[in-house]
Amino acid sequence: MALEGIPNSFHQLAEASVDEATSGPNENSKHISKEYDIEQSEITARRRNATQPKDDDSLSAAFCAWLFDHQIGISVNLLLLLFLTHVSFPRAGIHTRKFFELSYQNLQTGDYGIGWDDAFLVTFWIVLLTGSRVVVMDYILSPLAQLRGLKGKGKVRFAEQAWLIIYAGTSSAVGTYMMYNSEYWMNISMVWANWPNREMTALFKWYYLIQFAFWIQQIIVVNIEERRKDHWQMFSHHIITCLLMFCSYGYHHYKVGNAILVIMDSCDLALSTAKVLKYMRYRTACDIAFGVFMVQWFALRHCAYLVICWSIVVDVPKFIPAGCYMGSNSDLKGPFPPPDSWAVLLEPFRDPAGMLCHTDSVATIFLTMLVLLQVLLAIWFGMIINVAYKVVSGTGAEDVRSDDEEDDEEEEEVSPAVTQKRNSSLPCKPLIEEEVGVEELRLSDRKSRFKKHSSTTASGVSLNDRKELLGRIGCDKQA
Repeated sequence: MALEGIPNSFHQLAEASVDEATSGPNENSKHISKEYDIEQSEITARRRNATQPKDDDSLSAAFCAWLFDHQIGISVNLLLLLFLTHVSFPRAGIHTRKFFELSYQNLQTGDYGIGWDDAFLVTFWIVLLTGSRVVVMDYILSPLAQLRGLKGKGKVRFAEQAWLIIYAGTSSAVGTYMMYNSEYWMNISMVWANWPNREMTALFKWYYLIQFAFWIQQIIVVNIEERRKDHWQMFSHHIITCLLMFCSYGYHHYKVGNAILVIMDSCDLALSTAKVLKYMRYRTACDIAFGVFMVQWFALRHCAYLVICWSIVVDVPKFIPAGCYMGSNSDLKGPFPPPDSWAVLLEPFRDPAGMLCHTDSVATIFLTMLVLLQVLLAIWFGMIINVAYKVVSGTGAEDVRSDDEEDDEEEEEVSPAVTQKRNSSLPCKPLIEEEVGVEELRLSDRKSRFKKHSSTTASGVSLNDRKELLGRIGCDKQA
């Protein structure tokens, strides 16, 4: 930011210094000078603290900061290494193909089972999604934001939410398509029918594993990027979601997993759309989109979601009797009485083709995780009601929560007119040359949680005014 009112040449600076020395400061100028010195020392201290590591920073924190700055390079190099190995060493193909091909195909039915080799495909998609997200945000979405006149934090938020529209729109469309063509469309009790079905179609397996990779990647993103005030709620949400997906995959409850993912993705799509409209300054459209999102959230995440939870209590005992099964779909044996041991709960993860048991404990564990997730959703819905009240009262759909974990580390951006007025009332100070290390250079608008930046504005609006729309209400993927 250009500083108004400061001499523009060394000759003017010398004249100003001589005038100041010979004129003798009055009491008012002394008071202004003292306030100026205090203000400058406070800003300098904040800047110094912003670049110094926190007390809880460690080697892992430094690694996360490095990972944040090199997401594209790391992703590209890992993918190139994989493909070059696959092409250059044919004998290694039996292992490398697991990263980008589905495993455990039944040649007789064409469907797929599950197993630990699926972890290779999940890892591949974690890397691919990480690199793709940054490339799309930095080289496609951020330039689009600039064309709309967005800059600074507004441009970054626009890119984040536009990426979520791309992902959530795709995943919700695919998930809805699979539900529509299934026996449990509009009949949730059928998600428990024909259990255990130890095979799934290729589309279903692609969908489930990519979704699993996405949510694991969200755990990484929420920890390496700028930490928000609701960081721990978001982190807890992602952990519970990943645990539910992992357990439902191991216990072959893919159908109910599909239903819950569609519920979540549909709301995320509506939320991100409302945010993008806000950043583009379509305020009326944003408020309408937010109203649609609020109704959708309540209908899906609190009504339909609770219907699924209730179905565990009512329908599971009807469709899934307690007992254990062994073998593939073509040679399924059971049910056997379940062993009197908690170790049987871990058996599907030790041997995906081995013993698979359903007990009251299994149903209780799944229901508990779903209820915990519902508690988080209820907390966020309370925030949504607060935003809705502001819309009705005429203040617009805004969220007063800060984007940063510590607001006092943000500096207020002052308009040039205010700067000129302030500087005109201050005595001229000699310019001081200061060395700036490379740590002070900011080459990217995206923020790591380990690097605090001074605040910027979107469209000339100070970030110390009321914050931009919605913040991180709900299951906001950082994506």
